[in-house]
Amino acid sequence: MSGEWQRDEPDSPCVKVCLLHPEAGLCIGCLRSGEEIARWPEMTPEERRALLAELPNRKAEIAPRRRGGRARTRAKRTPKRG
Repeated sequence: MSGEWQRDEPDSPCVKVCLLHPEAGLCIGCLRSGEEIARWPEMTPEERRALLAELPNRKAEIAPRRRGGRARTRAKRTPKRG
């Protein structure tokens, strides 16, 4: 035993990057909704753990959609030599 005090409840997933995604309604930093952020202090440790388990699956909801990138654009503009 290290003698260091530890809480028995999960820490907040907040990473201090607080901005709600306009379409998904999720914080781009911690992936929680505004309601979940507001409810965090009142949640039981079990509710917090359940929410934390869901968060990794939400990343895709706010991920930017790829549009092809620079290589695709160049390929369209460059005439084929032949």
